[in-house]
Amino acid sequence: MPQREQNSNKGTFGKVLNIAGSKNYIGAAYLSSLAAYKIGAGYVALATTKDVISSVSKLLPEAVFIERKNTFNSIEKYTVVLAGCGLGMSLNSETLLKKCIKQSFLHNLPLIIDADGLNILSELNIKKLNLPQNFVITPHPLEAARLLGVNSNEILDDLTGSAKKLSEKYSCVTVLKTHRTIICSKNGELYINEHGNSALAKAGTGDVLAGIIAGLLAQRMDLFEAAKLGVYLHSRAGEIASEELTEYSVLASDIPKYMPKAIKEILN
Repeated sequence: MPQREQNSNKGTFGKVLNIAGSKNYIGAAYLSSLAAYKIGAGYVALATTKDVISSVSKLLPEAVFIERKNTFNSIEKYTVVLAGCGLGMSLNSETLLKKCIKQSFLHNLPLIIDADGLNILSELNIKKLNLPQNFVITPHPLEAARLLGVNSNEILDDLTGSAKKLSEKYSCVTVLKTHRTIICSKNGELYINEHGNSALAKAGTGDVLAGIIAGLLAQRMDLFEAAKLGVYLHSRAGEIASEELTEYSVLASDIPKYMPKAIKEILN
């Protein structure tokens, strides 16, 4: 776990810019922002639509809210950028993601792309993009297939090989989400997470994972280490939650609630 300095302030533990949410995916913006806070980030700003701000501000008053048109104002003050959770598929979303990639590159900010952001990325010509040096993608197998331009069965038939191909193609850390999630470094080093259960097979859990990784990167962890630790804590929190709630009844919103217990296991 990242160290917690006692002589500190919110800036000490990093600032997350979360570009997330849309009219039909308000929960994704909430869950990813909440998770970043619960893992220890000092400051989370949610850049989103007015409708999402109206809803999420009632659930997460700790967050700072930015109207989407002002997303990249003062971007240099952030430590990490997370983009894509519930973003929706639209021309505006595509324009937003392109700007996000460009700004992250210009300001040398770690960037995590998840969910709809990945689907948009798969449609872009990456040869024309300057991808950030510190870049993480978090696809499930279908998103991975789109990113590689192959059939999803090809991904499922060779998960580790697919993770390596993604890391090579996008020069990034890949978090390929399956029942045993695979994390691949930019250099092809693999880590396979052995924790988790069917409790995590619910809508919204991917948004929580993306937020956790963003929160760890905000605390200036190494990219590969943050991805590995984030995946482990996410899966372990799901296991702990299911012990009390059963694998049937765990919701994505339960995972952040059980995160402290997973963290305590490491600290102890």
